[in-house]
Amino acid sequence: MQKVAIIMGSKSDLPVMQDAIDILKEFNIEVEVDIVSAHRTPEKLFEFSKNAHSRGINVIIAGAGGAAHLPGMVASLSPLPVIGVPVKSSNSIDGWDSVLSILQMPGGVPVATVALNGAKNAGILAAQIIGATSQTVQNTILNYKESLKMKVIKSSKDLK
Repeated sequence: MQKVAIIMGSKSDLPVMQDAIDILKEFNIEVEVDIVSAHRTPEKLFEFSKNAHSRGINVIIAGAGGAAHLPGMVASLSPLPVIGVPVKSSNSIDGWDSVLSILQMPGGVPVATVALNGAKNAGILAAQIIGATSQTVQNTILNYKESLKMKVIKSSKDLK
């Protein structure tokens, strides 16, 4: 079974990150969810990041607000693909601090970055990464994309 870890800097990020959890469950991909703070639990961050691949994790989605160091720190320690979700938090500068903290990674430490509060797209991207080597997951993604197309076609017809 394929597995995605979804981590966030604090419990307050869960309402945003829930979209990634939900879409991955819809795709029948196992999800592991935890709170790992880059600033408050650095030891947990190191342990999680260095060992996730040996525990069967395939992709990591990391959501963080404010300074948003979590995705980059995880990517610096893990051989797995990391998808960063910038979260607009209460102490945020309209979310831009989070976006730029995750987006502007130095060469050699990539983090795929989705839109502000874009956890659903992070879940879909994680599934697409897994789908590159799993025909079952790829078929699920193909069906999902077809359903998106059909919704647009139906909406177009409903307008006429």
